[in-house]
Amino acid sequence: MNLFKMNKVKSIPLCSIIFLLFLSHGRVLSQSLQKQEQSVLLKLKQQWGDLPYMSQWIPSSTNSSSHCSWPGITCTSDSVTALNLNDANITTPIPSFISDLKNLSVIDLAGNHIPGEFPKALFNCSKLEELDLTDNYFVGTIPGDINRMVQLRNLSIGGNYFSGDIPAVIGQLQELRRLRLEHNQFNGSLPQELGNLSNLEMLWLSDNKNLSPSRLPSSYTQLKKLKFFWITNSNMVGDIPGSIGDMTALESLDLSKNNLSGEIPDGLFKLKNLDTVYLYTNNLSGEIPQVIESFKLSIVDVSENNLTGRIPEDLAKLNQLSDLALFMNQLSGNIPEGLGRLPGMINFELYDNKLSGVLPPDLGKYSKLETLEVCFNRLEGKLPKHLCSHVVAYNNNLSGELPEGLGNCSSLISMTISNNNLSGNVPSGLWTSFNLSHLMLSNNSFTGVLPQKLAWNLSRLEINDNNFSGNIPIGSSSWRKLVVFNASNNHLTGSIPYELTTLSLLTTLSLDHNQLTGDLPSSIQSWKSLNTLNLRQNQLFGRIPTSLSFLPTLTYLDLSQNQLSGQIPLQLGLLKLTHLNLTSNKLTGTIPRAFDNGAYADSFLDNPGLCTTSNNSKLNLCSPQPGKRGKISTTHLILIITLGTTILLLIVSFSYFFILKGYCCKNVLKSNWNLTQFHTIDFTEAKIISGLNGHNLIGAGGFGQVYRIPVNREGDVVAVKRIWNDKNVSHKLEKEFLAEMGILSLIRHSNIVKLMCCISSESSKLLVYEYMENRSLDRWLHGKNNQHIISTSHSAHDDISLDWPKRLQIAVGAAQGLCYMHHDFVPPVIHRDIKSSNILLDSEFNPKIADFGLAKLLVKQGELTTMSNVAGSFGYMAPEYTYTTKINEKIDVYSFGVVLLELVTGREANNGDGNGQSSLSDWAWCHIQEDKPIAEALDPRVKESCNIEEMCGVFMVGIRCTEKQPLSRPSMEEVVQLLLRCSDFGNKHIAENIMFLDKVVDMWNHLCEC
Repeated sequence: MNLFKMNKVKSIPLCSIIFLLFLSHGRVLSQSLQKQEQSVLLKLKQQWGDLPYMSQWIPSSTNSSSHCSWPGITCTSDSVTALNLNDANITTPIPSFISDLKNLSVIDLAGNHIPGEFPKALFNCSKLEELDLTDNYFVGTIPGDINRMVQLRNLSIGGNYFSGDIPAVIGQLQELRRLRLEHNQFNGSLPQELGNLSNLEMLWLSDNKNLSPSRLPSSYTQLKKLKFFWITNSNMVGDIPGSIGDMTALESLDLSKNNLSGEIPDGLFKLKNLDTVYLYTNNLSGEIPQVIESFKLSIVDVSENNLTGRIPEDLAKLNQLSDLALFMNQLSGNIPEGLGRLPGMINFELYDNKLSGVLPPDLGKYSKLETLEVCFNRLEGKLPKHLCSHVVAYNNNLSGELPEGLGNCSSLISMTISNNNLSGNVPSGLWTSFNLSHLMLSNNSFTGVLPQKLAWNLSRLEINDNNFSGNIPIGSSSWRKLVVFNASNNHLTGSIPYELTTLSLLTTLSLDHNQLTGDLPSSIQSWKSLNTLNLRQNQLFGRIPTSLSFLPTLTYLDLSQNQLSGQIPLQLGLLKLTHLNLTSNKLTGTIPRAFDNGAYADSFLDNPGLCTTSNNSKLNLCSPQPGKRGKISTTHLILIITLGTTILLLIVSFSYFFILKGYCCKNVLKSNWNLTQFHTIDFTEAKIISGLNGHNLIGAGGFGQVYRIPVNREGDVVAVKRIWNDKNVSHKLEKEFLAEMGILSLIRHSNIVKLMCCISSESSKLLVYEYMENRSLDRWLHGKNNQHIISTSHSAHDDISLDWPKRLQIAVGAAQGLCYMHHDFVPPVIHRDIKSSNILLDSEFNPKIADFGLAKLLVKQGELTTMSNVAGSFGYMAPEYTYTTKINEKIDVYSFGVVLLELVTGREANNGDGNGQSSLSDWAWCHIQEDKPIAEALDPRVKESCNIEEMCGVFMVGIRCTEKQPLSRPSMEEVVQLLLRCSDFGNKHIAENIMFLDKVVDMWNHLCEC
């Protein structure tokens, strides 16, 4: 017994020793694992280039688990389980040794620049549950054995360049909760097997435009736990399955921008958890379901379809509804009055339907309404008195006076109520509403006088075709932000005040058809941006001021039907006028030589005192003056005075320039410049910066100055665009700018100008592009020497002419570049400012589009605040800019259509005929609607019998691109095909190919009259 007790006592230390050995062994194993993981992480840091994000990845000599506190690293039980390095600027592939981190369950590398194929080494991470590789540069196919990653709960690989089929085996990953495959280049069709993912809660398949046209797999409606279902812009066709009403957990549905047809299933709006529905831009028809029981709905967007019938009354029961978009359908009947009482309504967009009746009187009373867009309907009655938002209600039958409440509305940004039957005085406070930028009241019956002051940010004021009276106020000098002022067809009296000429941002001034009197202001040099001046049919007298000749951008001048007298200033001939009308005045003397030709034959009629030195039968010939020999003529005297003044100014300017040059250059070179390279270059930033001088300056525009800078002894040159001059640019904007430039630098297309590098400082951004020898298309079509462009070039290639074949070549090439950016580049890029001056020509006249992305970037930077700068250029601007803040690629299609019309007619974009058509597109549409032969509209400089069929075809493509409604315009893919076929086939085949765009059949009959 004692022996037993003794043995028992001796056995206790032995058990303890064994336990301690096991414990010690576990600690050794743990320390070994920690050292191994730390080694892998340090190797990873070296592989990815010692990024700033990893600067704190420094091992500790005293703590083997110190890596668990490193940024981006998460540990569980001292072992690495999560790697979070999103937005860390990683630019090299994922190495295979990452799988040595055996306990990884989360890898988040989203928002980097990682190239290469899908990293199959991750298959060895057997515990991986979450993998996020979104927004990188991965290419190739998804491995067919991806189903080996059986533990995955989150697979997010959107925003890359994956191609091929979506593997059906993904449907075997039964643990998946989130699947993101959006924004890739997959082809084939969507696999039915994804409907087997019974635990799936989020499915994103949007923006896979290369998928084959296919129906929405009905198996997906079996996903009972699915909350987010997004397949926008992915080539879906056919009906929406009726079984979608069985997806009881669904909260958000986005099937927009496809080609879905049929009716909206009744069961959709009975889903109790449904919060947002996006079905816009499809071909859906029939009525919107009248029974709506999805009471959690906050956003309903079924715009741009072919829906008919009435707006459901049940929508007024949705107390959480904030956004209702039903625009561009065929809806009719009244707007339910209860919609005006919804407490959460923010955006109310019903424009372009057939709605009648009155607007809900309580709109804006119970909610903070921000947007009301109801134009292009048949609405009657008064505007609701509680409106205090972005109001777009033009082209209706509204009547009565404007609500007084609009005069006390500081949140009002834009108001467009043209083409109604509104009357009375404009509320005094409306003119000066603090944030107002656009006020368009045209074609109503408003009365009263113009205010002394306007809203500080008002850039567009259109009050034409009303009954305003009185003088233009002297206080108009305070209208500093005004870009467009149209007050034609009113009862304005008095003289044009000098103060109006101080508005330096003004591009359009239309005061025609009033009763203005007095002389024209003699000092108007501040109008440096003015391109349209229309003072037709007033009672103005005196001389035409010579100062008009110094307006560098003036292209449209109409002073007809006044009492102007004296001689026409010779200097007017220096302007690049595309429209000149001085008829029905009392002008005398000789017509300036620049205008004494057939192009201006009708510009001087009904001026008995005018004569011509040419054989223009419409005007009197000037008779020789006796005693003229040996005397200096008035013409020569004016030229001598002008020349002397010019020389004196040049001497003063050059003196000032050379004094200033040294100071400026020193300051430029003192700045800290950083070069971000996108292509192989053989120059330094110093070479570029030293070339930023007046000698190399070749142009300036809305985005800044452009320089032509030689970079080596071989004669190579680059084009440098200098933008921004703001030292207060935020760090966030700086990062966003470089990211955007990084995206644009990836563009590889022969019809888009190559961005070589970006050089930035705290005050400027220099974008270095390849140089285009033949400069811009507008110089060839509308340049000062355009009468010679058929036979001579502006480059060294004097034997090359811009004949019709070259114009068609330019049209096709530019269309292909724009098509690439809209449909093939990821992410898609909208240009926002397509115009002939942004289409550059190389030495062989191949076109390349310039300035992609700059409009968007400068809007964000805040440098350009007026609509005229932000939203494209006058004459090219799509009409939807005036009534909606939503834009898509169809704005570029419209602008490109104007370029096509320029190519085929030779007219400028802002060249209407002065009879209500202020732009080329208006003029072209009027030409068609008046049943005139298309051949009469073609540019006579290149119109030959062998070209007429092609030119007529391109004219019609331009017409289709400039449809007023965005949905009616073709895509750029269709435009490219049409232009290619215009050159390949005859009249009959051109017609057949254009008519598939619908609505062209009637128009095409005009080709027979060519």
